[in-house]
Parts: sequence; structure tokens; C-alpha cells
Amino acid sequence: MSYIIEEDILKILENMYNDDAQKIKDNLYATSLRFRLLRQYGFHESQDIFDKFRHAEGGFKETITYDIKGMLSLYEAAHLLFEGEIILNEAILFTRRHLLDTRNNNDKINVHLATQILQRSEARFFIEAYEFQKDMNPTLLELAKVNFNMVQAQHELELRRISRWWNNMEIAKNLNFARDRLVECFLSNIGCSWEPRNERCREWLTKILSFALVIDDIYNVYGSLEELEIFTDVIERWDCKAMEKLPNHMKICFLALYNTVNEMAFEILSEQQFDILPHLTKLLANSVKAMLTEAKWCHKGYIPTFVEYVQNGSVSSVGYVFLMAAYFMMDQNINDGVLHAFENNHPLLYSSCLLCRLSNDLATSSTEMKRGEVASSICCYMQETNASEKDAREHIKGLIMETWKEMNRSLLESSPFDSSFVNLVLNFARTSLFMYQYGDALGAEHSKSIEHVLSLIVNPIHIDDPTHKEYSSIPVIDNVAILN
Repeated sequence: MSYIIEEDILKILENMYNDDAQKIKDNLYATSLRFRLLRQYGFHESQDIFDKFRHAEGGFKETITYDIKGMLSLYEAAHLLFEGEIILNEAILFTRRHLLDTRNNNDKINVHLATQILQRSEARFFIEAYEFQKDMNPTLLELAKVNFNMVQAQHELELRRISRWWNNMEIAKNLNFARDRLVECFLSNIGCSWEPRNERCREWLTKILSFALVIDDIYNVYGSLEELEIFTDVIERWDCKAMEKLPNHMKICFLALYNTVNEMAFEILSEQQFDILPHLTKLLANSVKAMLTEAKWCHKGYIPTFVEYVQNGSVSSVGYVFLMAAYFMMDQNINDGVLHAFENNHPLLYSSCLLCRLSNDLATSSTEMKRGEVASSICCYMQETNASEKDAREHIKGLIMETWKEMNRSLLESSPFDSSFVNLVLNFARTSLFMYQYGDALGAEHSKSIEHVLSLIVNPIHIDDPTHKEYSSIPVIDNVAILN
């Protein structure tokens, strides 16, 4: 519920940061929570705050392993580390090892804390775990449930509206070879920007992501190399007259994309008197040119170098288009510094797009290699270093962790972006890891996607008070919500 009282939270944290007396040195949970919140809100808290819980010669004290709540808090806080912060890196390894041991040993851990460890990403699990805590505040619990259900009801209405738009265009009907994953696309955008005020942002980003999956399938599955070169040229020109030589399915895709992006640009032009169309279409053209490069690699059986692949892959992920659209749709101040940052691959944007590509590869590369596709970060690393697939996967996971360290610094360093957009960029990377942690939950039907859709969009939290009415749920069949 932090979005309701953001200004108050910031004032409290500022007072905490400036008051040394508020440093609780003997409480692991409180110390870790303080550290995490301060860094998340842009305060430079030192990792030395955890020295109290370490031996003089180094290493965390084994006694803290009995404090499961504190260990979990330390684990979460340590993920806000920067490059070179040895104590926090050690904290991740230490807590991960002991929390996994604890998870498999139920006599050492409260079942509700186990739920937090396994499902900490989702707000409703925090609510359900909190309900069984001994110090639970009934008023706060009821407020949390009502707030969750109200926000969920808004998300449900948004999904109904976007679904009608998607069905009316009949993209899935006319391009039946392409993935139809509107619900999963919307789910991922709840992860990026769930706050009620960002309704328009979620709507447009769901549209962009849905098109991205269709275009990706055109390049990977259904287009000849000659057709793809023409299609790329048409998008780069952004001209309907240039599409005469395209097959009908590509014409349908381009016209639908053309109308959608132009509508988005018109909306911003009428509101802010700024024409975003040249900037959006330039990034879109860069993305499809990167997809064409990958299609040529596949056609020739060429395996690029690892660096060559990740540089191209961060662009072909369509992340830059996604993030620029998000910026414009969040009613941010449009200025030369921001436009320059997008055009020159600002490190924060690059890192987020890279994480999107790498997490996708971890989930999909095995299937792609079986189909004969050779360009993925894992395959390129295996070819370049003669590593096994297992070792290549571990290398990619390590690279993801190092990239996170670089992104964490963006919470403290000055940039052309304000804090709300920085958080969206970080959430884009987090959501990528979330959607791909059990497989390709975005591009393919997956049981975990169904579970998350039901939890976050469909099923409200039960409230015992009879004066409250639960919101009606949406029936789901084959992971597609029936929204008409």
C-alpha cells in the first residue's frame, strides 16, 4: 500500500537516515529492513551496518541462522548490493544456503515464514502470511485486503477493455501462426507498473508487448529472408505505400501496428504538444533490424561471438521501445536529456534490456537448440569457450547478478530520469526474471502463468466481514480469460 502514502514514507526515511540514534544495531530484521528501504528510496546506506552480525575475522555469525525472519530480511536487503560490496555478496550466499536448508526442515521454521520465502514476490501472499502472525493488526489487515481487491478490480476492468481491442483487430485470427498471449502480456505489465494511476501506461505497454510477440514469430517462424528484409524496410520507412510487396499476413501486422503506434503518438501530441512518433519508430526500426540480423544468422548457420550476440539481443528484445513508450505514457517531462539517453543506450536502459534478453535465453534456449536455432547467449558462450550447457547457464546467471549490481546504483546516482521511471525500469528487469523463472511463461502457455493470473487478476482475497462484497472472478480456460 506504499503508493498511498509515498510522501510520508520518504519523510520518515529521511529522518531515519539523518538520525544515528535510530540505527538498531542488535536486531537483524530491523537493520536489514532499514537498509533495504533506505537504498530503495535513494539513500546511500553503507554495507558496514551489518558488521555487528559478522565475526571480526570475517564471515557472518552462525547464531543469526536461528533468526529466520531476520535472515529473510537480510537476503532481500543484500540484493541491493553494488559492484565490489563483498559483505552483501557474502550475505546473499550465506542466507541463500541456510534458508534453503530451513525450507527443507519444517521443524525449524514457521509455515507462514516458509510461505514468505517461497512466494515473497506477490503481495497477496504477504497479506495471507501476515494474517497468521501473532502481532497481526486486524485493522491494517482489513485495509490491506480491501486495497488489494480494489486495485485488482481495476486491473480486471483494464484487461477486459484491452481484450476487446485485441479481439476486434482479429490479429490472432488472421495470423494464427503467432503467439496470442494478451493475458500474459498484461500480467507482466502489472509487474512493471501496477499502481492505479498508471492505467494508461499498462494499456499501451500491453499492446506493444502483444505486437512484439507477433513480430518476433514472424521473424523466427513464418517469414522468408526476402520477406523479412522487405518487412524491416517497411517498418523503418513507416510508410504504408512501401508494403505492396509484402504477403497479406505481414500487411495485416504492419497496418495494425502502424495505427496503434500512430494513435499513441497522437495522444501525446494533443496533450503535451510533442511529437514522439519519430523517436518511437526509430527505436522500433532498430529492434526489427536486430531481429533481421538474428534471422540471417539462423539462415546462414552462423554463431556470433558472445559480445556480438548480447549487444544485438538487448535491442531485438524490443525493450527500448517498451521503455520509451512507458516513459511517455507516465506523463513524464519530455526533454533533450531524456531523448539523448534513449538514443544513446543509457546504461540503465541497456542493463534492463540485457536482463530481459538473458532471462529469456535461460528459459528458452534448450528448446531453441532442439529446433536447430544457434543464436542464444548460452549457445554462443558454449561455442566460444567450449563450456558445457550447465556451465554456460551458470555464467549467464552470474552475468545477470553483475548487471543487477550496476542497475542498483541507478537508485542513488543522478540521471535524466526521475525516481518513478527508474523504478519502472528496474521492475521491467525484475518482471522479466519473474516471467521466465519457471520457463517461457510469457511466450508459451504455462501452469505458473495460470496460477499468477488467478492470484493477481481473477480471484480476490476473501474478507470475512459480511458488509464487504467480493469482486466477481473471471473464468479462465486454457490460460485465456473470457472477458467479453
